[in-house]
Amino acid sequence: MNDSPIRQIVIVGGGTAGWMTAALLSRALGEQVDIRLVESDEIGTIGVGESTIPSIRLINAFLGLDEDDLLRSVRGTIKLGIQFNDWTRPGDSYLHAFGDIGLPLGLLPFHSHWLRSHQEPAAPDLWAYSLNARAIATHRFARMERVGETPLTGLRWAYHLDAGLYARYLRQHAAQRVQRTEGKVVKVHLRPADGFIESVQLASGETIAGDLFIDCSGFRGLLIEDALKTGYEDWRHWLPCDRAVVAPSSRVEPLRPFTQANARPAGWQWRIPLQHRSGNGHVYCSQFMSDDEAAALLVGSIEGELLEQPRQLRFTSGMRRQSWNRNCVALGLAAGFMEPLESTSIHLIQSGVQRLLNLFPDRHCDTALIAEYNRQTRFEYERIRDFLILHYRAIARRDTPFWQQCARIALPEPLERKIALFRSGGRIVRDADELFAEPAWLQVMLGQGIVPTGHSPLADALEQAQLDEFLSHIRTLLERAVDVMPGHAEFIARHCAAAITPAAA
Repeated sequence: MNDSPIRQIVIVGGGTAGWMTAALLSRALGEQVDIRLVESDEIGTIGVGESTIPSIRLINAFLGLDEDDLLRSVRGTIKLGIQFNDWTRPGDSYLHAFGDIGLPLGLLPFHSHWLRSHQEPAAPDLWAYSLNARAIATHRFARMERVGETPLTGLRWAYHLDAGLYARYLRQHAAQRVQRTEGKVVKVHLRPADGFIESVQLASGETIAGDLFIDCSGFRGLLIEDALKTGYEDWRHWLPCDRAVVAPSSRVEPLRPFTQANARPAGWQWRIPLQHRSGNGHVYCSQFMSDDEAAALLVGSIEGELLEQPRQLRFTSGMRRQSWNRNCVALGLAAGFMEPLESTSIHLIQSGVQRLLNLFPDRHCDTALIAEYNRQTRFEYERIRDFLILHYRAIARRDTPFWQQCARIALPEPLERKIALFRSGGRIVRDADELFAEPAWLQVMLGQGIVPTGHSPLADALEQAQLDEFLSHIRTLLERAVDVMPGHAEFIARHCAAAITPAAA
């Protein structure tokens, strides 16, 4: 029997990171530990992460949350993918739609057969074989796990949500199992013998001791950086955007079931539809655009009425050299920042907690556990980083100094290898359990203008008539499935409409 179990966990910082961590740990650990979350109402949260990926639904299942109640409470809508506009060149558009594309046939993935068929004139594009893409095109949604009795998978979805309301929702869910302390941490006490965190001291004078500390204090990294001096890796030479300006606007119609990411002269702009408003943000590189120019561009391209004055944010894409240092684990912005182009922020909190549970320590925090946690975390961050770089580096546009610089970005070796393999016959190799699977890489590489020189020779074994019938049958099944779906706005109104007052809107 372990004589040094973790009994006290202290989470510093609230917001989405703090309360998601509290909810997940309290659900997983039950009565084994006491969890205390320290946050201050004086310290605001970033609160711009209003778009998610499908893995968030695993949180619902684990915590026993009702999806309709969640969406109603956070004034959320459905997200089926991301529409990228003007990235390869002005006027171009493509989708990163969630879910599968087509069906594998024989030993080959679907896209190998599609690449062969696409050599024919007027052949349908890749997104004709994506149920999510078809639903996006017609602004429809239904909870459809499969297409009838066929092997075709149904829709895969995530959420657009109000980040502040989401943190509040998780806080309410965890309130009975987590002790909340209002206060501002002003000092961190380290044990002289080994440098572990012993306690944190609040402005009130109260001292809170713990066995394991979770840093959810945001960019500052109050524990992981200010106290433990862990260090931070700056990735701006790969991901050059370092600023954002954000502002909400009134709801516009139609209520889109997708995020928009529109390329701009020195970065890109997001549009996220919620039930009561739209979220807007302009991510840009300060080397090529001033803060005033960036705010003016955002305001000038907002759909609907501006509800608040623009707010400026500064960030550095990258990660801590160690996400787990001694008896401190950093999560959320304290662990690192990946710009929100593919909406991975909430997922990284979720996966960080899962890794911690898989490698949960005793009070000694064995160095082997720490090393493995940091190895897995680095792998995940670096592969997400590479996927983001792909959007900037693989482009044809050279119309501004920013995009000209992006064309000169030196690629990390794993990304260079992936691109080379795809160019050579459309081969996609997924490394271990990296976050983005083959359909994601396929859509973004094609969307960004990377065209394979051919297709797998094995695809030629199928007779042309058989191939045409196979592809036609899939298109027909998907078309019929979408035809019976209600509109996205209709679905929200029927199942999870929020009670929105004029003041709340």
